[in-house]
Amino acid sequence: MIGLKKRLDQEVSKRNSSEELSEDRLDPIMVAREYKDEYISLICALFAYGNAKQIVKFLRSLDFSLLDASDEVIKKELASHYYRFQTPSDVIELFLVLKKFKQEHSIEELFYSEYKKENNVIEGVNKVINTINTYSSLSTHGFNFLVGSEVKKYKGSSALKRWMMYLRWMVRKDEIDFGLWSKVDKKDLILPLDTHTFKVSQKLGLLDRKSYDMYSAMLITEKLREFDIADPIKYDFALYRLGQEKII
Repeated sequence: MIGLKKRLDQEVSKRNSSEELSEDRLDPIMVAREYKDEYISLICALFAYGNAKQIVKFLRSLDFSLLDASDEVIKKELASHYYRFQTPSDVIELFLVLKKFKQEHSIEELFYSEYKKENNVIEGVNKVINTINTYSSLSTHGFNFLVGSEVKKYKGSSALKRWMMYLRWMVRKDEIDFGLWSKVDKKDLILPLDTHTFKVSQKLGLLDRKSYDMYSAMLITEKLREFDIADPIKYDFALYRLGQEKII
């Protein structure tokens, strides 16, 4: 594992750099970094599934100032916006819900109210998801997929990839992540497990399970803590690029 740590540390030095983000190397964090706002960043993270080029194209089509607009303006301006599973109604609902949410909550404060009990980021995310759902009466496939549902049992459950990526953006701070939050410790973060990091982790010996779930994300994170106990998720972007570029 010493050789693997050395290889991954080299990749981190190379990948956790602003040079990794460009029009030729698109990533949804590029849009989030333009605003550095916890609500806009959440929208960017929740839509971050599928082809990176299409994700960024869609995010750039959104007017995030609508989070402060009237309901009527939101409905009018987003009437033709859709993305994969999300119809215009789903997109509109997300903006309407987050507008209300923003008026009453800080996402960090709400997350922290549960996280602080046992330093468990999953419980923090569950709290935010459940609160968002209390603001919405819409129950469509597109909206439910976008927001997600709480995780109760780690085996066989969603890995909450987009939420864990959002936490990485909010908590860590380097040339990639922009760390807006101050109350959450980066040592508690969990790997945002996607198909790239899942397959790469298996090939590198960081995971010997075949199940793509929260438990696997936690197991890989435990292995990465052996390399850096204080900041295990610093390896995420490197693992992602190794898989995306088919290097491993």
